[in-house]
Amino acid sequence: MDPVVVLTLVAAIVVVFLVASSVRIVPQARRYNIERFGRYRRTLQPGLNLVLPVADRINTKLDVREQVYSSDPRPVITEDNLVVNIDTVLYYQITDPRSAAYEVADYLQAIDQLTVTTLRNVIGSMDLEETLTSREEINSRLRAVLDDATGKWGIRVNRVEIKAIDPPHTIKEAMEKQMRAERDKRAAILHAEGERQAKILTAEGTKQKDILEAQGTQQAMILRADGEAKAVELVFQAVHRNNADPKVLAYKYLETLPHLASSDNNTFWVIPGELTEAVRTVTHAFGDQSTAGPPKPAQSEEAATATADDTSAEGRTPELDAGWSASLDAAAAADEAEKEAAAAVSDAKAEAAEAAQSPQTLRRGQTSGVETTP
Repeated sequence: MDPVVVLTLVAAIVVVFLVASSVRIVPQARRYNIERFGRYRRTLQPGLNLVLPVADRINTKLDVREQVYSSDPRPVITEDNLVVNIDTVLYYQITDPRSAAYEVADYLQAIDQLTVTTLRNVIGSMDLEETLTSREEINSRLRAVLDDATGKWGIRVNRVEIKAIDPPHTIKEAMEKQMRAERDKRAAILHAEGERQAKILTAEGTKQKDILEAQGTQQAMILRADGEAKAVELVFQAVHRNNADPKVLAYKYLETLPHLASSDNNTFWVIPGELTEAVRTVTHAFGDQSTAGPPKPAQSEEAATATADDTSAEGRTPELDAGWSASLDAAAAADEAEKEAAAAVSDAKAEAAEAAQSPQTLRRGQTSGVETTP
């Protein structure tokens, strides 16, 4: 083979090697530290870069994107001498590739150890309850310390989070019992509040019921009183409209006397002073009717029976109208009035005798001063 050809081939191979060695392509979000004869020269940026063959070499390749580092659980003692295992997660980013490569030998290990020591200092000033409820404060204090320490390493700590706080098993059991007691307490309070509200509502309902019943009773009494007043007014108008005879009024007066002592609770009763006047009027009426002529026995008995049946069936005095006095025979009316007067006088005497025998003193009439004797 021709030596010239060999030399040409060798030269071509050398040129290709030198060109390939002098060209470096750096990917996006990567940084390459270049050393020339063992000394830091520069940092290659993303894209096409030319270096000096043989003299320049790549020392470190760094990723400048934000990265996540999760540490293993580490035992930490709290202020109340309880050992808890805490693991953290760290978000960091390389801002200076030269410092990250030459200021610290292993920045991940350095960050991990710094996180553990700082965490022990922070947790050591808190008790367990404060530790469990103060994660934001712990994260802020950790981030401040790490950011200050890693700044000269060319690393920026963006965020530090406590991933888990694991207390001892006995503490977990105690906490579960406490939470169970708190839940039972809240349940008892809610139950008591429910019963209280139920009793209040029941009392309000009973109150409203009593009020409505009282109002109903009041309205019923008012209506009953109005009805009785209208009935009395109608009777009064009927009596005056028909111009009732005084003898009939005296008869009705004597008819109501037996009702004075009809109640079981009455221990005394008053005989009005008008009794003698009423008896005298009825007696005169009987005398006048007897002079007029003898009554017819059959007609008198039938009229008396009809009157008694009407009175007992209705339980009240029949109303006076224009045709009532004309329908009864005068002799029958006199005979019936005599019987009613005799019965009223007999009842009055019997009641007076019973009142005289009782321990209480018989009260006398207040209107006319007439005294009753047994």
